[in-house]
Amino acid sequence: MFIGRGRELSALERLYKSDKFEFAVIYGRRRVGKTALINKFIDDKNAIYFMGVESNAKQNLENFSKSIMEYVSGTEIDSIFSSFQSALEYVFRLAEKERIILAIDEYPYVARSSKSLASTLQLLIDKYKDKSKLMLILCGSSMSYMEDHVLAYKAPLYGRRTAQMKLLPFDFEETCRYFENFAAEDKALIYGVVGGTPQYLLQINDALSVEDNIKDTFLNPVSFLYEEPINLLKQEVREPAIYTAIIAAIATGASRMSEISGKVGEDTNVCAMYLKNLINLGIVQKETPYGEKASRKSVYSIEDNMFRFWYRFVFENNSIIARGAADLAYKRIEPQLSDYMGKVFEEICKQYLWKQLLSGNCPVEFTALGRWWGNNPKEKRQEEIDIMGEQDKNTALFAECKWTNEKVDLGVLETLVKRSELFNYKTKYYYLFSKSGFTKGCEDKANEMGNVNLVEYGDIIR
Repeated sequence: MFIGRGRELSALERLYKSDKFEFAVIYGRRRVGKTALINKFIDDKNAIYFMGVESNAKQNLENFSKSIMEYVSGTEIDSIFSSFQSALEYVFRLAEKERIILAIDEYPYVARSSKSLASTLQLLIDKYKDKSKLMLILCGSSMSYMEDHVLAYKAPLYGRRTAQMKLLPFDFEETCRYFENFAAEDKALIYGVVGGTPQYLLQINDALSVEDNIKDTFLNPVSFLYEEPINLLKQEVREPAIYTAIIAAIATGASRMSEISGKVGEDTNVCAMYLKNLINLGIVQKETPYGEKASRKSVYSIEDNMFRFWYRFVFENNSIIARGAADLAYKRIEPQLSDYMGKVFEEICKQYLWKQLLSGNCPVEFTALGRWWGNNPKEKRQEEIDIMGEQDKNTALFAECKWTNEKVDLGVLETLVKRSELFNYKTKYYYLFSKSGFTKGCEDKANEMGNVNLVEYGDIIR
């Protein structure tokens, strides 16, 4: 089942139809659907597809040679090229006569085993780019390798690419397309549990309840997702134990550098280095209060929902899960799910606002959205605003998000308005997002003010 990626497929099709040499770089975290995207794109085209393996240069050259010869003859032939240069040059020459796609998947595996591969590609691109109709695709899951050795200024291939795509997990709207049979609320819960990574979404069965899905995937010692975060870290980093400790600290409430350092038992400078890598991997995000560039108030949170859920609930219940006590583990998790979903709902609301902006339905043409927190000098206490977005120095929006079973009442709106008074915008718009609707008092006040949008979760899901 292939869902989404319409924008990426359209971009690849445009490159393909140029009928001249093109070089696209596709990269992103493991399980995000890079291989599925490539296979969908090349499905009806003349294409040589080769996936690198974590082996030596000889093995990769043999596999590459077989892929080329299978394309040429239509059958598997054990003819091996003498070098990667001769194999690649053969493909470049083939593409002088017809449009051919050469897709090298897991390129970092091949390039690490053959140190001169990047320079060879550079040489051949420069030699054939004006007369070859080759469309070259290099794809990789090692984000640091692709960024440092393919896209970076000092990399041999720098300046040769004609396009690059960093594939990200699906947003909430795209994720919902996987699950036609889930109730509206369950779609949000599942998004909060596994996020938008396609390979994880495929582990979910929308014919079952959310509870049964959590038990079958996260609380089952033989399931695909049971050890997935640990396995991913082992593939991406050298010291997974320290990374695990840092992620677990954030998942269980530590958000500031000093708190994380204290929980992990490592110096803040050491933690900073590991956190930087986790941010580059898309697992952790660093936030500063909206409108502040560099701040001591910066906090860290887990960006990837699957990692966040796993380290929040599976990691601490590992001992009983390993003994097959899925029911007991879920009994511990279930009372905390509503609180856990608060941050997930905020992200869903942000995505909704971006879509409203792009469709021309948002009263504030913001350039960024973020959370704000800081001191209220009048009240002498810390305040927080779930979502803020500024159009210019005069206009901004303020939003509050509530994932609770109670209707949002007038007090929530009044508090948001009061907090917005900490900012000197002349024109202010307010959004209240609610899982369960709004009280009549809140609705009446919103209508009276005229600059308030009340958005129920049902409106978002529709």
